[in-house]
This record gives sequence, structure tokens and C-alpha cells, in this order.
Amino acid sequence: MQPFEIKQGKFLLHGENFPLYSGAMHYFRTVPQDWRDRLAKLKAAGLNTVETYVCWNLHEPQPGKFDFSGILDIAEFLRTAQELGLWAIVRPGPYICSEWDLGGLPPWLLKDPGMRLRVAYPPYLERVKIFFEHFLPQIAPLQITRGGNVIMVQVENEYGSYANDHEYLEFCRKCLLEGDIDVPLFTSDGGWDSAQTGGKMPGVLATANFGSRAKENFGCLRKFEPEGPWVCMEFWNGWFDHWGTEHHARESEDVVKALNEILDDNGFVNFYMFHGGTNFGFNAGANFGDKYAPTVTSYDDDAPLNEYGGYTPKYHAVRKVLLERQGIDPADLPLPEEAPLQHVGKVELTEQALLFEQLDNIATHHKSVQPESMEYYGQNWGLILYRSTLKAPQSNDLSIFVDDLADRASVFVDGDFKGRLWRNDDPGSSVGVCDSLVNGGQVDVLVEAMGRVNYGPKLHDRKGAKQIRANGQLLTHFDVFTMELDDVKAIDFTPVQTLAEPDAPVFLRGKFVAKAQDCFLRHDGLVKGIAWINGHNLGRYWEIGPQKSLYIPGAWLNDGENELVILELEGGTARTIEIKDIHDIGERKN
Repeated sequence: MQPFEIKQGKFLLHGENFPLYSGAMHYFRTVPQDWRDRLAKLKAAGLNTVETYVCWNLHEPQPGKFDFSGILDIAEFLRTAQELGLWAIVRPGPYICSEWDLGGLPPWLLKDPGMRLRVAYPPYLERVKIFFEHFLPQIAPLQITRGGNVIMVQVENEYGSYANDHEYLEFCRKCLLEGDIDVPLFTSDGGWDSAQTGGKMPGVLATANFGSRAKENFGCLRKFEPEGPWVCMEFWNGWFDHWGTEHHARESEDVVKALNEILDDNGFVNFYMFHGGTNFGFNAGANFGDKYAPTVTSYDDDAPLNEYGGYTPKYHAVRKVLLERQGIDPADLPLPEEAPLQHVGKVELTEQALLFEQLDNIATHHKSVQPESMEYYGQNWGLILYRSTLKAPQSNDLSIFVDDLADRASVFVDGDFKGRLWRNDDPGSSVGVCDSLVNGGQVDVLVEAMGRVNYGPKLHDRKGAKQIRANGQLLTHFDVFTMELDDVKAIDFTPVQTLAEPDAPVFLRGKFVAKAQDCFLRHDGLVKGIAWINGHNLGRYWEIGPQKSLYIPGAWLNDGENELVILELEGGTARTIEIKDIHDIGERKN
């Protein structure tokens, strides 16, 4: 008898019925110093299992270079959960969606111009196999079959919503088995026929993802998994936000109603998300329906535990249901205390450095006859600058076109800002130069990547520009500067004496005194850019919202002096900003 098995339509743990009550929390979206706190609160809500995705893109940032340290130490995350008495479900992809850049696939895959993702394309399969060979030893020793807490592992992710290549799915399963995964495997797909048909595998438990209408969704699942157990592997009790939209939220009463429908229909549940965390750095992904829609930095997701691990009304409502269902007295499962928040106050940004003057410090220089994508140059994220020279003379009706832009471009001629282009502009949009360039001029096109598409048919989302034109004429022979901005220590700051030229991209720096406690960076008066605290990339900000502040984990602060660096890309004039004890991710939209 296996310690955990699926038998006669039931989950059995050491031979006894096991009610699976799980919650999603991603180790890579919460700093390690807070893992124990968040996991303890997850358990206190009446859950017995934690579920996590795996981010291939961060574990293998460059081909053959692997990282399982710090915030990427999944083995330590799982051990911490086990110490708290939690079982674990691991969803290693290789694709995870999760509103994460390229759905967790590493961008360097797209350097291959013929790359085909998530199908049996040999170069892709080769890299998947290499990843699993390095990753699976992190979790295989932690399976319940070897004294650990991992009870199930997923094959791919929501595959039926993407394709129907069962040769590829079988390849993924084979990789897991060859990597010594011997706990039950499962798939998770939408609760409709085509999704289950595309994703279901023989001998592998099928589960469904939905946020409501349990009878309808489980009714579909039962056609593919007639004996059960029936699991809502992603119970969407909240939702994420895109830049420029309202903040989405779901009322507790509606969540509790949908949860009870799942449990009343003899189903099991995994909350997606129970604690969302943060898309730190450049890791937020994007969707593409009728237009490109990048995801905000916060992954609060209106989850029961909010972005900084605080209790919400939804948490208490869900906890009440789960404790009552299990006959647990709330006094026997006390709530951990909430961490204190701090109000720091105003921070003066007293130093600055123009981005164009820092290229030697922050960029890698390439030569190209024509513009190429970030991935072509080996760049994962950040900014890319394309520089070419206009041939003299030029008339005063000159316009600059950036073809196949991904995602947002600022155009400069001889250092003067001329305008911006956005991926969602009408096709054929351009920036008018307007000046009479008798002697020609230097054209700079600075492109910001805003997150690769993480779901659907437009997954092959290369960043940068395909070609740049002056009216109908292709510009050629470019100096290209790639800026991943992983390290801002090399920037040469000088005191702010006068404001930078309007719309000139500029780094700003300020020092402040604080405690090592959570707080939130307001970006009022700034327009669009990126912020770092003591070298840690907090993520993107943008005045269009809905998010109006960035979460600063206390673990990234010193008890004493701290450094704030901001890259303002679009002319924000604020040189004093606030760090507060109140988070603002937007007004609720139910």
C-alpha cells in the first residue's frame, strides 16, 4: 500500500479517507522570510495542503545555468510546509500560465526563430528534458513515499485550452517518471469537453478549474473521471488586474456560496489563490484578447490572505466554512498574529542619472544591420535601445514607424523627445519628427517590455521591434543596447540641481531611515517606471492604475538607512514621494 493513493474514487492517506482542502501559494511570489508566516495562516484557515507552481524562467535564466537558492529554494519551502503539518501539491509545468511572464517558460527559448512551444517540437522537448533533469531532484526526495510531504504532481498545465498534442503530454509524463516521481500524477483543465479532451491522459487523474457552477463543471469532469475523486484544482475565488482597468474583487458571500457548492457535490478544492503575493521584478505576464493587456505588479488576486499576508473578510468567511466542515473548534486552531506595518513618510529623491548617459554602466552593446528582438540578443526583460542615423537631408514631414512593436516605445532624435508608440495603437501609427533635418540626425527608439503573453495562441511573444522606418525607408545599421536592469549598483548618480529634460528617462535615488517592517511605496507624481529598494526590484508602476502603490517586504529593508532607486521613463516630475502603511491596489470592482 502506498502512503498516498487514489483508489476506488477516493484519496487515501495511510489507508484512510483524505479530504483534500488545499490553497495555492507560490514560493517565488513571497520572500522566504515570510514563507512560514503565510503557510501558518493558510493552515489556520482549515487547509491541510499547500499547492505551488514552479517558475522555469527563474530557475534557468540562461540555458544550462540553474538557480535554486533564496526565493527559488522550493525544497526549503516544501520542508517549511511539512514542519507546519501541511501536505503539498507541486505543479512543475513546464508551462504554468499564472499571469507570469511567458507562462513561466524561459524567454531564451524564443531565440530560435522556428521555436514551437508546448508541442512535440524537438528543440523544445530537449530543453524541457534538461530542465526536469535539474529540477526534479529538488522535489523527488520530498515525496510522501520518501518521508516528505509532496502527495501529487501535475503534468503540464491547462493543456486542453492550448492544444491537443498528446505526444507532448506523454513526453512530459515520461520526464516526471524518469525523474523518480512516484506519487499520483494529475492534469488540470477547464470544465468543458474540449479542454478535458485536449488535456486528459490515460491513467492520470483529471481535475477541473472553475470559480462557480460546481454541478455544471463537475458534471463535465465526471464524463472523463467517472469514479472520482473530483477536484476543483483552481477555485477562482478572486481575480487579477491589468494596467488601465478597474481593480477586480469578489465578495466573501459569493465565494462561500461557490465553495459550499463544491463541497456539497462531494468535491475537493484548491483555492487559486489563497495567498497571491507579488510579481516582483519584470515577471508579470500579459493576456491578449482583442488587444495586449499587461498584468499589474500586485498579485493580490483578491485572495483570502492579501498581498502582504494580512487577513481579509474573505479569509474569515472561508475559515468558518472549512472548520465547520471538519468539526474543528476555532480555539484549537488559533490565528497567527499579523505582522506590523510601518509609515516611513516622505523620501526625497536627491540624486539623478540620465539613462542615455549610463549606457556604459547598465547596457550590453550589440551591432545589427536590422533591429532584432530582445530574445535574439539573449535578453530576458527590461529595456532595449535601437540607435541609427538618418541620412541628410530630411524634409520636415518625416515620421518614424516602429513595426511589430512589443511593447512601448519612446522616440528621440538627436536626444530630443518626439513621442511614444504603444503596442495597442492603430496599425501604421508613427511619431512625427517635424523638424527639418538638414544634416540628418541620430534616431533613438527606446522599447520597454511590459510582460510576455502567458495564455492562449499568442504565446510566442518576442519583445522589441522588427523594423524601424523613416517614412517608407528602412533604417539600417543599428547600435543596440540591451538593459536587463538586474543590478543598479553601477549607476553613476549626481545631485539633483535641475530637473531632467521633460520625458527624458532618468534614474532617481533617495535615502531614508526605516525599520525592517512591511510598507508601501506610493508613486504619486510619477508616470511610469520601475522601483528598487536596496537593490531589490519591486516591479513596475504606472499612473493609469489601478495599482497606486508597490509592496515593500520588510525583509528587504534595513533597520536604519535604506536606498530607493526609481527609473522614471515618461517624464514624472515628483522628486518627493511617500512610503506609507496603507496599500492601494485600486477600488474594488465586484
